[in-house]
Amino acid sequence: MTQNPTIVVFDIGNVLIRWDMHYLYESFFADREQSQAFIDETGLQDWNLQQDLGRDWREAEDDLIAKFPHFEREIRAFRARWHDMVPGVIAGSVLIKERLQEMNVPIYAITNFAADTFAECQERFQTLKQFRDIVVSGTEQVIKPDAGIFNILLERNNLSAKDCLFVDDSLANIEGARKVGMHAHHFKSPYLLAEALRGYGFDL
Repeated sequence: MTQNPTIVVFDIGNVLIRWDMHYLYESFFADREQSQAFIDETGLQDWNLQQDLGRDWREAEDDLIAKFPHFEREIRAFRARWHDMVPGVIAGSVLIKERLQEMNVPIYAITNFAADTFAECQERFQTLKQFRDIVVSGTEQVIKPDAGIFNILLERNNLSAKDCLFVDDSLANIEGARKVGMHAHHFKSPYLLAEALRGYGFDL
């Protein structure tokens, strides 16, 4: 692709807000190694993805507790104390997003997120309400990197993929965006994002 993008599409978790299971589970386990062992043993990452696809939390808890009854307290804490995993925004990224909006750059979002926890995060962080459109996997029941979730954004808003720059911390999601024809930036820091945006011609 030689044409520079004119639209920026943000991921949310670990691009605009911080999210890490360990923030919660450091109060349940002595160290990160032990909390990671719990996450790995219970398959918590894949389990959580099912909520991102729209599964009900009660059903999810009952299913996992049946398999790991000795971890009932820790499993129930995942939803009950979900916000402990999200300590705040990534300030530099939010400033970049808001600067782009001041420049009248069209801003959208695509996120793998349960519908209810995303709505709660929007109440905590008003910047998450400030998009022209947001595609939330838990609502649409399709997750990145599936092409379907990118196409929902494009079709619903009459956008051309080649006009869009997608920003995500997951390399798999970046590759998914490129497969549908979007430009893409693998997010590692606000500084590198700003540099990439300037390279695409955005006058930050």
